[in-house]
Amino acid sequence: MPRRKKPQRRELPRDHKYNSQLVGAFINKLMKSGKKSVAQKNFYDALDIIEEKTKRDGLEIFEEAIDKVKPNLEVRPRRVGGATYQVPIEVPERRQMTLAIRWLVNYSRMRSEHTMAEKLANEFIAASQEMGNSIKKKIDTYKMAKANKAFAHYRW
Repeated sequence: MPRRKKPQRRELPRDHKYNSQLVGAFINKLMKSGKKSVAQKNFYDALDIIEEKTKRDGLEIFEEAIDKVKPNLEVRPRRVGGATYQVPIEVPERRQMTLAIRWLVNYSRMRSEHTMAEKLANEFIAASQEMGNSIKKKIDTYKMAKANKAFAHYRW
């Protein structure tokens, strides 16, 4: 940890097509081995697939999926007197976005469709309809926090 001042937060990168920080952050998380152009192609193809399937704007479905996957509560371990407690805390806005992006990418990769674009598209559609594995992860996180609310007084 720095002793003098907090490090400044860097601005999230924007993508070139939609000029959106959210899309830029998602593409960066999707990227593997520095292959950004492959990640961009997969993401934009996924939005095209969404538009074909749902007859709605792909970016709108993507943003809706991100909003529905964002967690409100999570548990963090706190060590008190030799015991470790799972303490529920409210999730800051920036971490909500990070977790939503991480869960969507990870659960998209686990899907059984053939191409990554199809996997992304189907996970976005499922999440926007409040179904799918990323939504299940959000619900499980919330249930864990609710189950441990007796330890909320250990929060500091």
